[in-house]
Amino acid sequence: MLRVINFSKSFSGELIISVPSLELRSGTYWIKGENGAGKTTFFRSLAGLIPCEGNVEFGDGISLTQFPIRYRERVSYGEAEPLYPGFLTAKDLIRFVGNARNSAPLQQDRLIKKFGIDHYFEKPCATYSSGMLKKLSLAIAFLGSPKVIILDEPLITLDEYAQKTLVDLIEEYIREHEAIVLLSSHQFLENANIHINQSFCIKNKMLTAINPI
Repeated sequence: MLRVINFSKSFSGELIISVPSLELRSGTYWIKGENGAGKTTFFRSLAGLIPCEGNVEFGDGISLTQFPIRYRERVSYGEAEPLYPGFLTAKDLIRFVGNARNSAPLQQDRLIKKFGIDHYFEKPCATYSSGMLKKLSLAIAFLGSPKVIILDEPLITLDEYAQKTLVDLIEEYIREHEAIVLLSSHQFLENANIHINQSFCIKNKMLTAINPI
């Protein structure tokens, strides 16, 4: 379980998004909103990448404010348009993050193969297409045993096979790890056969449930 309590994020004194109370259990959640509504800001805050007001905590009390390192160990985040230093390779990034997340080499190799990263594993990121970068970002997001997996526009630039791989992994991590998966997408996730437990919309700087469970 993940609880969001009295959450808000502002830039230069201007409120971007407010979430008074939110409780999420294992499942897939779709966060909708127009460009600039605050989806990415919300995601980056939940991932602990940017500061926010309020608190985010797991059911056992591990919170972003009191235990930031232990909290971040449980949360993975995949950017909408990932960028990596051009001189690094997929091998560098996956091995480094995999080690930090206690991901076994077998798991790393499995994700590398599933997303077809083995074809460019040791080539520098500067040579990657947007689709190749996206697959790398998604593979990194599933390393270890994350309790919360946040994927911003995960379907962008993905081919049909990679989309199916993503759907299968989401289902697997929910089933085997009881993960919470947060997605944003301007594409219809139903078309990718992603089962959505609940949808939310960010409008007027507030997060509102569209179809409560």
